[in-house]
Amino acid sequence: MKISEIDVTLYCSHCHDETLHHVQYLNDKIQSVDCTNCHRTIETEMNPMRELYKEVYKRVLSKPNRLTKEYQTDHGKFIEEIPKRVLSKPLRFVKYLHETREALKKMNKKVQ
Repeated sequence: MKISEIDVTLYCSHCHDETLHHVQYLNDKIQSVDCTNCHRTIETEMNPMRELYKEVYKRVLSKPNRLTKEYQTDHGKFIEEIPKRVLSKPLRFVKYLHETREALKKMNKKVQ
């Protein structure tokens, strides 16, 4: 799970002008939009745990297809990279858990 943020100029219906807005995404879906001028915030009804479950489910289901495509595309490269991928997987998993934990913390701070 990943939270990303961007500042973009949008039309604010409260200010009646184009102003800078802070947009926050959760897994490439808009979570909130905040006008930096009037500080009006629009938040979507998003359950972070549901988003996490959907992301993990999608990744688990697509893994066999992704591995098969990689194997069919280039056998040698696939066989050569498997040991590196197997060894680096725990590190990548820890990084993913850290990102997810940080995203959930941010979501919980906003709720409180």
